[in-house]
Amino acid sequence: MEARAAGVDTDVRAARADADARAAEAVAGPGGDPAEAGRDAGSATADDDVRAAGADVEARAAGVDTDVRAARADADARAAKAVAGSEGAPAEAGADAGSATADDDVRAGRAGADVRGPEADADVPATDADSHARAPRADADHRAAEADADAPTDTDTDTDTDTDTAKANADARAAKAVATPGWAPADMGAPATFVLLRHGETPLTPQKRFSGSGGTDPSLSDVGRDQAGRAAALLARRGTIQAIVSSPLARTRETAGIIAARLGLDVSVDDGLRETDFGAWEGLTFAEVRERHPDDLNAWLASPDAEPTGGGESFAATATRIAATRDKLIAAYTGRTVLLVTHVTPIKTLVRLALGAPPESLFRMELSAASLSVVAYYADGNASLRLLNDTSHLR
Repeated sequence: MEARAAGVDTDVRAARADADARAAEAVAGPGGDPAEAGRDAGSATADDDVRAAGADVEARAAGVDTDVRAARADADARAAKAVAGSEGAPAEAGADAGSATADDDVRAGRAGADVRGPEADADVPATDADSHARAPRADADHRAAEADADAPTDTDTDTDTDTDTAKANADARAAKAVATPGWAPADMGAPATFVLLRHGETPLTPQKRFSGSGGTDPSLSDVGRDQAGRAAALLARRGTIQAIVSSPLARTRETAGIIAARLGLDVSVDDGLRETDFGAWEGLTFAEVRERHPDDLNAWLASPDAEPTGGGESFAATATRIAATRDKLIAAYTGRTVLLVTHVTPIKTLVRLALGAPPESLFRMELSAASLSVVAYYADGNASLRLLNDTSHLR
């Protein structure tokens, strides 16, 4: 464009010089009025010539601008077509190649306009042809450049390393957040942590008989005492237990006593941690209850408000009792870790309440004899289940 502009300026100056020469010639003619008239006429002619030359120059300049705009529009159209190519990564690559081609075409159009000057009008079709001819080459060059860009360089490697490091740091922070019990902020303080231990086996446990708070109140079997000893060894290694609270039933008090002796702690008894009273079902297997009290069993399985045959305790009543006991113990052991030695239903109920799960979830949890579960309670009322039915110490 600068070369063409220079050509335009040259044309203007030549026209002006030609007009001035004609004006001078008119002035140099016969004297008197005719000379004045000739000069006026010459001036008028010169002005006309200048205006005509200027108009011609402006027309050519406008033509050049039109050529450039046409080249830009054509290049933009090809770039848009490239962007609208096939889906996915190939489309992006096509867009990049189209953009590169468009840039090349615009620059080529400008260079051609600068060099060709007044002949631009005649060369516009050739410019388009040249641009289209160059497009495949530009695409090929661009693809080659992309291939080179894909090859790892020191800079790329450093960038990848930085990216990987950033991702690793983000993952670590996310893991730390997930591992924060209860998602509680730091100003919540240390939670009250309940380590929930189901008592060891009794003679009724392997037979899967109902054994609540209204039955024969069996003691531990030899297997149960061994299980209690294994749990004590594990808890001693961890060294986190600061207090022990037990259900009043014989099997839990015996289990708690074995652990307390190992840890050097006293045992407190809380009646709220007792097992559900199963009424007339105490000592029976599930199959025996179904055979003898099918309607009552079906109702009990269908509703937490249903009671076992003979005036036992419903799951809803057990939940009310356990919730009250939980709140009392949280207040007593805020910021401390306490071992609660209790039974299947109380432990499952504490877990259910911590998770906000429905009552029927009680039937969907496995809780083995002498297993460990852990729930943490925070000052804002939130709870976090940390562990459920861990029996690794028994293997």
